[in-house]
Amino acid sequence: MRNGDVSFWYADMGGLPARRPALAGDATADVCIVGAGYTGLWTAWYLKREAPALDILVLEREFAGFGASGRNGGWLTGGFSWNHARYAARGGPEPVRALVRALLGCVDEIVAFAEAEGIDADILRTEEVMVAVNDGQLARARAEVANRQSWGVPEDRVRLIGAAEARGRIDAPGVRGAMLVEGMARIQPAKLVRGLAAACERAGVRIAEGTTVTAIAPGRVTTDCGTVRCGTVIRATEGFTAGLPGLRRDWLPLNSAQIVTEPLPDAAWARIGWQRHELFGDFAHAYCYCQRTRDGRIAVGARGVPYRYGSVTDRAGQADAETVRRLAAILHRHFPAARDARIDHAWCGVLGVPRDWCATVGFDARTRIGFAGGYVGVGVSTSNLAGRTLTDLVLGRDTGLVQLPWVNRSVRRWEPEPLRWLGVRGMYALYAAADRAEARGGGPSRLAAWGNRLTGR
Repeated sequence: MRNGDVSFWYADMGGLPARRPALAGDATADVCIVGAGYTGLWTAWYLKREAPALDILVLEREFAGFGASGRNGGWLTGGFSWNHARYAARGGPEPVRALVRALLGCVDEIVAFAEAEGIDADILRTEEVMVAVNDGQLARARAEVANRQSWGVPEDRVRLIGAAEARGRIDAPGVRGAMLVEGMARIQPAKLVRGLAAACERAGVRIAEGTTVTAIAPGRVTTDCGTVRCGTVIRATEGFTAGLPGLRRDWLPLNSAQIVTEPLPDAAWARIGWQRHELFGDFAHAYCYCQRTRDGRIAVGARGVPYRYGSVTDRAGQADAETVRRLAAILHRHFPAARDARIDHAWCGVLGVPRDWCATVGFDARTRIGFAGGYVGVGVSTSNLAGRTLTDLVLGRDTGLVQLPWVNRSVRRWEPEPLRWLGVRGMYALYAAADRAEARGGGPSRLAAWGNRLTGR
């Protein structure tokens, strides 16, 4: 089994890419973007499209797509996965519904972009199937469907399906029902982010890789290769934000990990089904996210060891043995026909989590510093909307996007160590205990609610 090397998605592309040159000393730019993942690159793309004269420079410590953008589960959802009421507390329910509608359009936006730019990212339009395998999970599935519909998601996009229909799609053992969400897509995430970076360069955006940013200030970005003087700075560092000076407690780097099998034989697929390549997950508190890849593998993702003390991040995606064991157990539980399949690759990465677990786009018109992130696991589509929103903020446009309730929210910081380590690890321990209790029967467990209160999720 290959472990790390950023992710399987790069192995699928033939290996890690050659790096672009680093910043060659001091430089100037109209806009300097820190981070060449989805957020930074979408922002660069839309800024250059709307204001072609802008000189845009993107700085990246490793290479474009090194972080979560090149390691995620390949779910292009356009979904809203945070707490609706927290956004509604600021301006009522209608702005939240506007945000829901804006997110729904991200799938079509990204698919159209990939087609126009000739990017082959294994994009396949499909649905999401989130299964429930016990009474507790089924209760959460019903509640989630009702909640989404109440916030403006069309009823024909999200609905509850019965056990027979769910098993007819993906024959996972013990399925009692599922939430079905239409209008989604499966992607190969590294292909998309690398294609996006190349499209930005064709449009005239400069990208400097192998360049470590050491400080951000109004009009200035300091790196190990030189200083960039600029009119606007965009911080697009998501799960790596804690590594920047003064930002260690802003966003917590939450770990998520994946494994992928060897290609399965036709006999195994005949038992599993999964002919529509749906995005597959479950309603466990410690949930999983899976896809059937282009070449007939199963990729399984879950949290594993959720957080490392002191906001430490991984080493090029290497996953620990216990996490790999847990992921294999999920694979075998949901897909017993794959029990004999070899695990070809394991990897992990971090995603940014704000203290209230809700995504944010921010821009200070006085300092000309902006940021976006805190997607908590749904960044593939959300980052596109963030990039379009930052574009309007930077250009000073008074549009519907800049009025959305995730813009310029005030979120308190995470507690210092060891409190945040104890809180996050305690929350996931309670989630695991709740899942074990529900598996034994008796309906929803209250342990997970205690875990949510512990960290404010």
